Amino acid sequence: MSSFSNLKKTSSLDKLTKALAETTNKYKADERYWQPVVDKAGNGYAVIRFLDSPAVDGDEGLPFVQLFTHGFQGPGGWYIENSLTTLGGNDPVSEYNTKLWNSGIEANKEIARKQKRQLNYISNILVVKDSTNPENEGKVFLYRYGKKIFDKIKEKLEPQFQDETRVNPFNFWEGANFKLKIRNVEGYRNYDKSEFEDVSPIADSDAAIEKLWKGAYSLKEILAEKNFKSYVELKARLDKVLGLDGAAPAPTTTAESTTVADAVDTTEMASDDAELDVFKRLADE
Repeated sequence: MSSFSNLKKTSSLDKLTKALAETTNKYKADERYWQPVVDKAGNGYAVIRFLDSPAVDGDEGLPFVQLFTHGFQGPGGWYIENSLTTLGGNDPVSEYNTKLWNSGIEANKEIARKQKRQLNYISNILVVKDSTNPENEGKVFLYRYGKKIFDKIKEKLEPQFQDETRVNPFNFWEGANFKLKIRNVEGYRNYDKSEFEDVSPIADSDAAIEKLWKGAYSLKEILAEKNFKSYVELKARLDKVLGLDGAAPAPTTTAESTTVADAVDTTEMASDDAELDVFKRLADE
């Protein structure tokens, strides 16, 4: 049994240092990914260049992958997981959200909205300018971004006005650098002021461009099954986070409620499929 006298003799500093080292070693950030840094006000700036399909993925791969995730907090902790709907499979959160929505109870619908899946895009990028971490400049990373930035890419591919030139931002020779401008708007990161620069080659020579292309990371690997937990594992985690006993509100049987329930978690997918057509057409050209 420990005593006060032993406590005085023990070096708590050594114990804390050891514990901190062990805790730090347990979590290692994926160094393949780049993240912009913002200041205390929530503002940030960097210049990046989206890269075309990496050599490891073959000539037919798109320069991005879509990843659906869930991130919410319940009485049992946080649920932060990749959604199996990314791979076209059934996911326990999506199923539970559908039951909540079909219950017809507005409070359940609000819970479903808060637990809905989030759409992420992942591409290879070249960091052109990163004043906060200049050691990143000139290096290739993976970059995870959302629909706001993806829409800006789409606007370059399919401009709305006649005086705008169609540009493929991923092209090594005729693409464009992207000025990432981050602001804090009502507590959330806002990318509305981000914009593409004029068209320019990514490097001075084909040899340098080829080196960048070969140095990009596999995008297909991101969607490998090993990066997704099984349905059983996700269901167990969901039950623990939400304090469920396996039961859920019984779904209604009306056609209207089923249609609305599907919209909770699949509206994004429908629009995303249409967006993918833009890039499929581009790949066929």
